[in-house]
Amino acid sequence: MSVNSEDWKQALQSKDAFADFIYDYFKDHKDLTGNYETPSYYEYYVVTLDSKEGLIITLKTGLNQNTGDINAPLPFKDVEHISVEDFRQLVLNKKFEDQSESLTDVFSKMLASEPNARFNRGQDGK
Repeated sequence: MSVNSEDWKQALQSKDAFADFIYDYFKDHKDLTGNYETPSYYEYYVVTLDSKEGLIITLKTGLNQNTGDINAPLPFKDVEHISVEDFRQLVLNKKFEDQSESLTDVFSKMLASEPNARFNRGQDGK
């Protein structure tokens, strides 16, 4: 499946189109990743297909530790099992510190730039 950010954005407009996009995407890819960073904060997303017809989202959040403060909080990791439609709603509605950036934008940027380098991790370097 050839992946691009425009297909992603179009698929988000419809529950059925998004489900088709996701299942087609995971036929050829192990995971879908995205990240949002500011100088002080980050969120890393890894989405994988669950064998029970849903998705597994692994979210790692933390503070960028520029000061070398040993008392800075450690990154937090959360794993959620959600439906494809719940993921679509998350993508459509998640907002970040930078109000002009959305989770839709995060994944769109990743799809627009070297998707094979970012999405096929763990697939024998393909």
